[in-house]
Amino acid sequence: MSSRKLTASFFLRPNVIKISRDLLGKYLFTRIGNNTVTGGMIVETEAYSAPHDRASHAYGNKYTKRTEVMYRRGPLAYVYLCYGLHWLFNIITNIEGIPHAVLIRAIQPVQGIDLMLERRGKKYDYRITSGPGAVAQALGISGRHSGASLIGREIWLEKGIKVSPAMICALPRIGVSYAGKDAHLPWRFYIRGNVFVSRV
Repeated sequence: MSSRKLTASFFLRPNVIKISRDLLGKYLFTRIGNNTVTGGMIVETEAYSAPHDRASHAYGNKYTKRTEVMYRRGPLAYVYLCYGLHWLFNIITNIEGIPHAVLIRAIQPVQGIDLMLERRGKKYDYRITSGPGAVAQALGISGRHSGASLIGREIWLEKGIKVSPAMICALPRIGVSYAGKDAHLPWRFYIRGNVFVSRV
């Protein structure tokens, strides 16, 4: 394993909120469909802390065919289809039986940009990887990757830059108004001033 790859111990910590913050500045890479590596620096995340978090798919220990992967030992990919249109990529953290997850909302492209543009069908601008659906599409991630190891050869994360606390913004998560008081939790994190942070 590359000395730069994040190991399982990074993800198996109990505090998914801290993990979500700590992922800012780390690098997410894929090698999907051919031998081309695509990826970039994570600039925006959201934390989901079931079973008590009403915004989580696993709220109240809900267990379905889709959420089954959330109960496995991390780090794994949890990929689901949003509104029947966009695949969204999440990182399952923590030990078996605790359904914690971090949604990757935006990355700053650094490698394989031509392939990412081809997958997105766009010219280069912030929209290439701004927003969780754009991230998954640019990196070639789809539903077939749900349950995949994140310390393997196809999808993995690497050490990156240190982001100072002063550069991290914390706001409520996006699109979770159904979650009542939990919709107001400041569990969306992003790097202040980064142009690839999703527009909402």
